[in-house]
Amino acid sequence: MEQEPLNRFTIPLAIVAAGALVAGAIYFGSGAKPTTDNSQPTANANIEVPQVTNEDHYLGSKTAKLIIVEYSDTECPFCKVFHNTLKEVMNSYGTDVAWVYRQFPITQLHSKAVKEAEATECAAELGGNTAFWSYLDEIFKTTPSNNGLDPAELPKIAGGIGLDVPSFNTCLASGRYTEKVQAQIEEAVKAGARGTPYSLILDRDGNVKGVINGAEPIESVKAKLDALLK
Repeated sequence: MEQEPLNRFTIPLAIVAAGALVAGAIYFGSGAKPTTDNSQPTANANIEVPQVTNEDHYLGSKTAKLIIVEYSDTECPFCKVFHNTLKEVMNSYGTDVAWVYRQFPITQLHSKAVKEAEATECAAELGGNTAFWSYLDEIFKTTPSNNGLDPAELPKIAGGIGLDVPSFNTCLASGRYTEKVQAQIEEAVKAGARGTPYSLILDRDGNVKGVINGAEPIESVKAKLDALLK
């Protein structure tokens, strides 16, 4: 499956710590364009990713042997495909595999995706983890992708899954999840993301055991999971 090409977008970072990137690392400054190197990290141990916590949007068993941490963009057509792939994974692996969703809207490609990401966070605020996943499912079902979702649909989706629409609108207008979304964009880049979707397979201790780069087909994802579950 095709991945979002690296050379088609830039990653805006609100905060770049001086001296944080050593020589040879990829620099993502405000408005800077990433390198065109599409290579992936060769050593999983060198990938830095925040630990999964109770603040994450988590689907599956808390005792799962493996956790797929996905960085995704609701307007990315490949993410839309891969969303269904991971739903199939969850149906196939029972309590062995869990799924964590984190935000990685590519603003230069999909200007609407940031607000959509914030909308999912508002859904979680108002309705908890179940509402988050229901809202996310409906966004992917509704959007034609590639910045095609009418923003007027966002409160309609909220109402459709049983959320209080005025409260949802207040939350979305407040911008209180803007910083959270931006922070997850930055952590995705730091973890090696070059496009969307980008997923890491973690063990129970939070160690990175594998990378799913792009919208890999179900057979490829299962092969990676099966190898780690042996």
